[in-house]
Order: sequence, then C-alpha cells, then structure tokens
Amino acid sequence: MWTNQTQTDVPGSSPAGRTESPTGHSNAKAANRPPNLPARPVTCLGATLEFTGKISGQEDLQIEGKVDGPISLQGYRLMVGPTGDLNSEVIANEVIVHGRITGNLHVRDRVEIKNGGAVFGDITTARISIDEGADFKGRAEIERPKSHPAAHSGEAVVAVQSD
Repeated sequence: MWTNQTQTDVPGSSPAGRTESPTGHSNAKAANRPPNLPARPVTCLGATLEFTGKISGQEDLQIEGKVDGPISLQGYRLMVGPTGDLNSEVIANEVIVHGRITGNLHVRDRVEIKNGGAVFGDITTARISIDEGADFKGRAEIERPKSHPAAHSGEAVVAVQSD
C-alpha cells in the first residue's frame, strides 16, 4: 500500500538515532530532531506491491516492494527497505539501500549500501558508504559539489562481492 508518513529525522542524519517500530518502519526519536526544522513527508510503497513505470516526485520515498522503471526524486531521499527490489535508474539527493537495486544511481549527496543490501550498477555521488556484508558490482565515481571550484572529480572502481 502507498502511505504518506511524516519524516521526523534530519536529512543527512545517521539512522543510529532511529527506533524500529513493530511494522519495521524507522522513525527518529523526537528529542534528536532540532525544533526549527519542519517534518518532511515520506511516502511508502509497501512490501506486497509491484509497480512498473516512472516514479517522480518531490518528497522522500521508502520502497519495500518491487519497482521496475526509472525513479527521479531530485533533492529528496530514496530508502530501499530489506524487501525492496528495484530495477531502476535512480536520480535522488540521497539513497539508502537495505534491499536490492539493479541500475545506475545518480545521487547528489550520498549513497549508503547497508549490510544485506545490494547495488548492481554504476554510482555517481559525492559520498558513498558500503557496509561489510553489502554487495556492490559496478563503478563508483565521486563527484564533488560544483560550488567548490578547487574540488576535483575523482573516480574509484570498486567491486565488493560477498558469498
């Protein structure tokens, strides 16, 4: 099912301050959130749903189901839950992967591939984090923000495969 939830964590914050609810969705503790930041909506595609087609929007998206098609969330976060399975080209500000993505990622800020997560495709981002136990097969290109003229673009070819 599609649900629209309120995101109560700070964009770019670590999930370490989050608690797991009985439904498996993460929510930040209200005490960890600065009072001057507005809550952002998070839309969730449930684990039993399958979607084929283009997804675009201007809000954070959590996917627990299966998606086949491009995803564009420029300026927003894509979270792929443990049951999420994407065959997608992704454009977003942030991507956090607990499930599986097959396709290229173009991410402005950061990509996190968590233990048990997998990405099969090329990644272009400013920052990348790959946990032990995660799978990644493709190229990773680190692209610095254009606001720093002294910064340069670097490329790292990384292949991480666990059995």
